[in-house]
Amino acid sequence: MTETTFLKLGVIGDPVEHSASPRLQRRLLDAAGVPGSYEAIRVPAGTGASAIEDLRERGYVGLNVTTPLKREAFARAEWHDATALATGSVNTLVLGERIEGYNTDGIGVLGGLADAGLRDVAGSRILVLGAGPTARTAVATLVAAGAAVFVWNRTVAKAEALVREFDAHAFAAGLRFDAVLSTLAPGAEPNDRALVAAVIDAPVFVDANYAARATLARFFGRRGVDGLAMLEHSARASFELWRVAFAP
Repeated sequence: MTETTFLKLGVIGDPVEHSASPRLQRRLLDAAGVPGSYEAIRVPAGTGASAIEDLRERGYVGLNVTTPLKREAFARAEWHDATALATGSVNTLVLGERIEGYNTDGIGVLGGLADAGLRDVAGSRILVLGAGPTARTAVATLVAAGAAVFVWNRTVAKAEALVREFDAHAFAAGLRFDAVLSTLAPGAEPNDRALVAAVIDAPVFVDANYAARATLARFFGRRGVDGLAMLEHSARASFELWRVAFAP
């Protein structure tokens, strides 16, 4: 990488003002001695493709993508990595000669669970709450890593679709789990006594939300780990993609 290389980076989504990504990525830029910037940019649903084009024209070379734009980013990308293809979801864009879409959320899932105490997911029984893009990536990643993955979602049909697609299992009362990963929205209050019992009983509980948005451990009445560790592992993987892509 030459001294004149400048990485103009950002994260797009809505909401995005709460994102810890700018702080994390600026720290990574500083640690690597790479000149660059990283901004949080609000982009409403339905405008992802046009926003990506506009930011590319304005000199951005890399973007993280958060809710609700991960599918829109997938659709706009001209090339996808294996995890993005498996999930139809992109959280990292490399804006080079072609727009490349990556999904580093799976790396974040494995890293977050390891930091919470589950370092080897192979053979473990893991319950994933939710059925959105983050849940899809978690289920795909954990199944590929050898875990027995179970899915709960308030809309049963969505959970069943996820189970069929990735060879996972449906949640049922009385099951015990080594870990629970929640991808539910902040403030969610699942009205399912069997689910609450399963979450309380699991040795490891991780909420993919972080900081003030991580409300679910309190709802379930147990201690948990928020998703900042997931974000940090995912952020490092994204940064390496940008750093390598734009090295001379």
